[in-house]
Amino acid sequence: METLELRTPCREALVRITPALRELVAAKNWRDGAIVVFCPHTTAGLTVNEDADPDVAADMVTTMARLVPRDPRYRHAEGNSDAHVKTTLVGPSLTLLVADGQLRLGTWQGVYLCEWDGPRTRNVWVQWLGQTPQQGAP
Repeated sequence: METLELRTPCREALVRITPALRELVAAKNWRDGAIVVFCPHTTAGLTVNEDADPDVAADMVTTMARLVPRDPRYRHAEGNSDAHVKTTLVGPSLTLLVADGQLRLGTWQGVYLCEWDGPRTRNVWVQWLGQTPQQGAP
């Protein structure tokens, strides 16, 4: 298992992690299989969405804030219940295909860490599912 460590910029943000995942796949010489990407935090999750226009990520953050607002009436004493609900909505993990050494995403897709209670340092775990390349193999 590999770990990506990220610093999120603010309380709520979609942080693009596609380049880091592509670099990891290349560095490990993973060829054909899949990666499971898992976020081990209760107030951050993962999603795949539009990657060509950054306004989509901004719209997602705005919409989630409208759908699940911060509200002092939540019973959870830490004041971040909205972040827990948002994480449940997006989910903690993704399974992504790798073919011919390339992360397989649609033309406009990208992978995002969804931060709902930052800024924080977050970990994303990546597990390879496939044959491990042999030493010295291309």
